[in-house]
This record gives sequence, C-alpha cells and structure tokens, in this order.
Amino acid sequence: MSKKRIVLMSSLLAVALTGCMGGKEAVRPEPPRAAECVFPDAPGAAAPLWVCDAPVEGVAVSAVGSHDKSAAGPSFMKEQAAASARVQLAQQMKVTVANMVKQYVETTGAASSETVDKVNTSVSKLITSETIVGSRIFRSVTSPHGAMYVLVGLDPTVTREAVAKVLKTSMNNDQALWQQFKAQKGQDELAAEIAKTKPAQ
Repeated sequence: MSKKRIVLMSSLLAVALTGCMGGKEAVRPEPPRAAECVFPDAPGAAAPLWVCDAPVEGVAVSAVGSHDKSAAGPSFMKEQAAASARVQLAQQMKVTVANMVKQYVETTGAASSETVDKVNTSVSKLITSETIVGSRIFRSVTSPHGAMYVLVGLDPTVTREAVAKVLKTSMNNDQALWQQFKAQKGQDELAAEIAKTKPAQ
C-alpha cells in the first residue's frame, strides 16, 4: 500500500471519527423543565395549577385546603381539607366584599374613607357563616405522598347572593352607619348594587 493511500485513509478516518463525536455532542438531551406548580408535600411532582391558587373558570372566589394521608381514609381527608379551605375562603370573601364596597365608593363618590372602614368591619363580622353555607368542593386531587388537596369555592351567582345577604343583614344591624354611607338609596337597592360590583383585581 502506497504512502499516499495510507495518509488519505488516515485523514478520512479522522474526519469520520470527528463527525461522529460532533454528532454525539450536538444531540444533548434538554434539561427537564421545572413544573409551574408542584405539590407542597411532594415538591418533585407536578400538580394541577389550582393547587397553587391559579383561578378556576366558573369559580368566583376560592381557597385550597389540604390534609395529610390518614388511616381514616379519603372521605375523612377530604372533609378535613375542605374545612381548612373554608376558613381561608371566609378570609378571601372578606377581602372580596371590602373590594366591592371600595369599588362602589370609587364609582359613585359615596361616603368618607372612615365610614367605608366601619362598613367593611361591620360586614366582615357576618361573612364566615354565609361563605360556609354557600361554598362547595370544585376540585380534589391526591399527591404522590398521599395528601389530599381540595379547592373550595363559590360560583358567581352564589357569591353575589351571599354578598347581598350579608350587606342587608349588616344594614339592618347598623342602619345609622349605612345611612351615612349612602343616604339616597334604599337598603335593598344599595345591597344589590354593591353585590353586582366586580371587585378590582
């Protein structure tokens, strides 16, 4: 075999090996993407977005509750998770109603900020029972470690009804305060208007 042929074959072999090695480097697997939402008790596992408080269509106000795996079974776990969520839901409703009152005031120019604060305090005292009565479980899921997560909420119609009922009760309890708030309107009309107001996000 001539020297030229040996050199040529060596060159071709080197080019081929370089191409193969280059090809292996080019086909690197992409690193796994981090999940948008994970289970708090199982951070390595992706969870539905609502577990991380993402809004759910058709649910006006919502809260997430959870309960660790229990020998008492799934029904007990769901009940306990829902109870936890309802406590948070009541707090969320207080914020929602306060925002509705604030939005109504900004739109109509009614009342002073001091009166608005008093109204919010008056309404907040009545929120919890109405929220619990009107709420229901919309979603539930079990994590890989066995914890139960539930989404409890109110649909838009129930939210409006609960807000209107709480406002009317508050008005009956403290009529002088509500007259200060908006003297020109009757209680039913005022409650209905505030309940229709969409709170600022």
